[in-house]
Amino acid sequence: MSEGILEHSSLTLQAPKVGLISCVIPVFNEAESLPTLLAEIEAVFAKLPGRTFEILFVDDGSTDATWATIQSFHQGFVKAIRFRRNFGKAAALQAGFAQSRGEVVFTLDADLQDDPAEIPAFLAQLDSEKLDVISGYKQVRHDPWHKVFPSRVFNGMVSAFTGVKLHDHNCGFKCYRSAVVKNVRLYGELHRFVPVLAAAQGYRVGEMVVQHRPRKFGRSKFGWQRFLKGFLDLLQVSFLTRYGRRPMHFFGTLAVLLVIVSVLLAFGLVLAYLLLSWVWLPVVLLVLLLCSTGAVVPCLLCGLLAELMVTTQPVPANLVQETLRMNDAK
Repeated sequence: MSEGILEHSSLTLQAPKVGLISCVIPVFNEAESLPTLLAEIEAVFAKLPGRTFEILFVDDGSTDATWATIQSFHQGFVKAIRFRRNFGKAAALQAGFAQSRGEVVFTLDADLQDDPAEIPAFLAQLDSEKLDVISGYKQVRHDPWHKVFPSRVFNGMVSAFTGVKLHDHNCGFKCYRSAVVKNVRLYGELHRFVPVLAAAQGYRVGEMVVQHRPRKFGRSKFGWQRFLKGFLDLLQVSFLTRYGRRPMHFFGTLAVLLVIVSVLLAFGLVLAYLLLSWVWLPVVLLVLLLCSTGAVVPCLLCGLLAELMVTTQPVPANLVQETLRMNDAK
């Protein structure tokens, strides 16, 4: 890609361009699938007259030939961001969202399991139902049971905890209006919860059944560790969406409950000492009293306060090693 421009990125938010559609694609060691994916997306938009588009690849620290493959693309609508190392999908999406210029933004996985041919259906539903976010729903999945079953359980938990009723929160194939991706802050593992975060800001969220194609190249990035992380992130998101703008309601309520428990335990301790002959009971009550007012609760509160502080930080610019931009979008 000799005619491309290599530059350092400040991740400045780009203003949306009317009529432009952005496809943000996080990539990690998917060199073999990228040429096919690019060709499929280009073929889709060739059949959509009046629609211009751009494709933003975000190389999340790949160790194979992914970046060299991206550099070999000569289409003017291709842009790319390269991280110095693997920072995770949420960081990749955040960087791509910041650089996207489309009034509508799609996210797709790079492994060819998402079918770009369904992009027109997303656009039609986005307008017909006046939605701001559409999440894909892989009703039929070509994955082993030990991956599908926990995913179904996790999706049910997310819907129950957050009130955002989607069948497949984990699906990477999603469609957003530009305002959503410019206002949702991602970090850690929060890429699974973009519809939840969007709904908390008042955006309208829907879903659409999409095809799930078998993987042709590479290997799955799936691991059991993500379920533990996902559960912890679910607790975090539930807290942020409910109390992010009014944290004192949570901390104050918890403090009042702890005061009540402490008073009851102290009262029981006095009664046990004065009236009962059970020598061990005052010791047990004393331990419970210390636990209720000891180190456990301060640690929990410090963790939640830290999450609140993280959400107010600016978008990090120091993850990017280089960016690549051809000509203006097609």
